[in-house]
Amino acid sequence: MKSYKINKNLLFASLTSIVVAILIGGCSDSDKAKETAKAPVHEVFNPFDHSKDEPVTVDEKHKFHDAFAAQCVARELKNSVNVEEDIARFTKSCECVTTYMLKDLTDEEVEKYLAEHENPRSLQIKFTGAAYHCAQQQPIDKGFKVYQQNPPVKKEEGFFSKFF
Repeated sequence: MKSYKINKNLLFASLTSIVVAILIGGCSDSDKAKETAKAPVHEVFNPFDHSKDEPVTVDEKHKFHDAFAAQCVARELKNSVNVEEDIARFTKSCECVTTYMLKDLTDEEVEKYLAEHENPRSLQIKFTGAAYHCAQQQPIDKGFKVYQQNPPVKKEEGFFSKFF
């Protein structure tokens, strides 16, 4: 076996090259690395994110409220038997539904409803949620009489006592 002798020149050259490699690697420009990392970010479309939508103006909300409430009352009165009595009840419930829907109404929904006379699916979903909310808020109408007293308890008799 042959043994190698470590030469002073070889040791000095290897240590110098290691130090130079570490210094060159450590002196890289970090700003260029940050810029290249930010550039390829691609934003994914989220249809449920309404944070970037244009806000609905008060005038548009008022027009929507009036038109939607009128359409709601007309739809409910279509199958009504007693129109005069039902108008007040349906107006109150439709106002509640429309007011609840205005809380998270988007500009696109108002535009489609007012300008294009369409009911987008999102409005139908909001209507269902608002109708459920308003139905939970209203007390139950007790227009019918409830039998409050317990019926009289019949005395149990034997089988043969019925015949005698």
